[in-house]
Amino acid sequence: MDLFENNKLDPDNVDKMMEELVKAIEYHSEKYYKEDNPEISDMEFDELMRILIFLEDKFPALKRKDTPSSRVGGAALEKFEQHTHEVPMLSLGNVFSEGELRDFDRRVREGCSGKVEYVVEFKIDGLSVGLTYEDGYFTLGATRGDGYVGENVTENLKTVKTIPMRIEEKKKMIVRGEVYISKQDFENINRYQEEHDLQIYANPRNLAAGSLRQLDSKLTAKRPLDIFVFNLENAEALGLKNHSESFEYMSKQGIKINENFRVFDSIDDVVKHIEHWTENRGTLGYEIDGMVIKVNSFAQRDELGFTAKSPRWATAYKFPAEKKKTKLLDIQIEVGRTGTITPTAILEPVRLAGTTVSRATLHNEDYINERDIRIGDTVIVQKAGEIIPQVIQVFTEDRDGSEVKFKMPDKCPVCGEETVRLEGEAAVKCINISCPAQIRRGIIHFVSRDAMNIDGMGESIITTLLDNGIINDISDLYYMDFEKIVTLDRMGEKSVSNLMNAIEKSKANELWRLINGLGIKFVGVKGAKLLANRFSNMDEIINAKFEDLIEIDEFGEIMSDSVVKFFDEDRNLRTIEKLRDAGLNFESNANKYSEVAKIFEGMKIVLTGTLPSLKRNDAKEMIEARGGKATSSVSKSTTFVLAGEEAGSKLDKAVSLGIKVIDEDKFNEIINYESKEDVLEGLK
Repeated sequence: MDLFENNKLDPDNVDKMMEELVKAIEYHSEKYYKEDNPEISDMEFDELMRILIFLEDKFPALKRKDTPSSRVGGAALEKFEQHTHEVPMLSLGNVFSEGELRDFDRRVREGCSGKVEYVVEFKIDGLSVGLTYEDGYFTLGATRGDGYVGENVTENLKTVKTIPMRIEEKKKMIVRGEVYISKQDFENINRYQEEHDLQIYANPRNLAAGSLRQLDSKLTAKRPLDIFVFNLENAEALGLKNHSESFEYMSKQGIKINENFRVFDSIDDVVKHIEHWTENRGTLGYEIDGMVIKVNSFAQRDELGFTAKSPRWATAYKFPAEKKKTKLLDIQIEVGRTGTITPTAILEPVRLAGTTVSRATLHNEDYINERDIRIGDTVIVQKAGEIIPQVIQVFTEDRDGSEVKFKMPDKCPVCGEETVRLEGEAAVKCINISCPAQIRRGIIHFVSRDAMNIDGMGESIITTLLDNGIINDISDLYYMDFEKIVTLDRMGEKSVSNLMNAIEKSKANELWRLINGLGIKFVGVKGAKLLANRFSNMDEIINAKFEDLIEIDEFGEIMSDSVVKFFDEDRNLRTIEKLRDAGLNFESNANKYSEVAKIFEGMKIVLTGTLPSLKRNDAKEMIEARGGKATSSVSKSTTFVLAGEEAGSKLDKAVSLGIKVIDEDKFNEIINYESKEDVLEGLK
């Protein structure tokens, strides 16, 4: 940067320099956001971006229309401009039952000629937007609004990393998609909000909509927005004959589609497919609130036409309402691992979003008082984003006088110490760091899936071990006596043996899991991975100074200060030393596959569908460790496809191209081969 600031930059070279910067940034963005396979550090990427922004500010006439610098957000707007949609963004009619779905099918078949095919897609629960590309560039993005007029949110949409700024098609393209936030990102954001005593967001859709409608696009850029594009609005003008073709066409342009769409020629198959996802939608990483059924052929769509409000050739099957009426039997309080006391509603069990719900969060004292929630009330409960059950409504007219007002305790129900509510905060807390409840929650966190992932170590077992004095903190888990545990109620020899094996196995976990399990305030999974990637071992992390930590990209002052304070506590260091003596892995596992034979060298491998036992990220890691490249789309250069259940269009495409398709059993067989030649032979 000094070179530029001292005005030594040769203007004749600026254009070329900016072009090279853009190419480099786009290449590394592709590696990071689409392939999940970064080649440079975040710090190096940010430096490329900073140089580009500096040049664009100095030479604004040379700034490209598709500049990747727009991803970081621009100047704040006073208000959004109105935009009239060139192609109206009409809503769909809804059906709510199999009978209504079959009525829709009957009307379609009576209203058009020829064999009917349906495309069935997920109805993503997000914010609908229209994107326009002209001469290959993303030029405009707008919210749906009333279907005819929406808000111009182009600058905010440019910050969505999965929206391409440039495509190959030079003809005008208008596409429609749904901006959303994944379940995991939503949980992470709410966890952060809760830890900082900030507002808890109701569901991912509201958070996505609010993020996209920020007047300051820099704020939008900080939110993990994503998109699925589901319609090419002017497909026929581009020479396409049906909807399924348009998906493939958009995908080739680098536009992100949801590849779970399926094509059926029978309403019976449509019904079966919808029934499957009605029961299994909770397995997806994002929210869907229904399924969309569309006639595939554009010619048949023209025959069917439109009503005043919606097309006759499409409908949306809405999943059953996820709100239920029930009785609030009691309000209990729980003490979290940070001391926050949270009121929880105990309910008459109801079936909600595929699970039985008997408990729901009441957030805090203010939430209860604002809604006048009382023990004995008849209430409406829903799952916020199908994740967190919560009470949203009280039927005060149903009260008979027996209902009881709730008051937060002035003493911790576990340790008996006085509780406090600091000025300006919503949470009531127990500040006794030796409180057994906080210890219990800390151990539950330590053994959880995102930390040490100890199979079989549930909350009830942890409570039993604590109550019987077998453990007092996380380190005691690795010093337990088999003979003592077997004597406890409901602890048979086989289950105890399995538990002890799981604990022993966890000693070899990656370092980031241990870091996350320690429960350092403000440091979650991502922060733990950043630490494990930055430092070689636990000792380096323990000895890291604030100045070392603040240099880690995405590691702010609050996280850095929290890490330093955590390792300044003698009791934390004593626990860590006990874990070291127990034989836990304290080294970074970044190079754990260094000795693995590169049997997939040069191969492109596609993962699709849900595998029986292997997680997608684990399979991807195994592929890349052996020299292969886990790619997102099937092409002629794909070596093989690893497919599970509901593989969808990727499987269809692989079959049409003659690409080898294998299942998990075959994959587990070939990863033990010794050479690339053995793999190629085994794929024949």
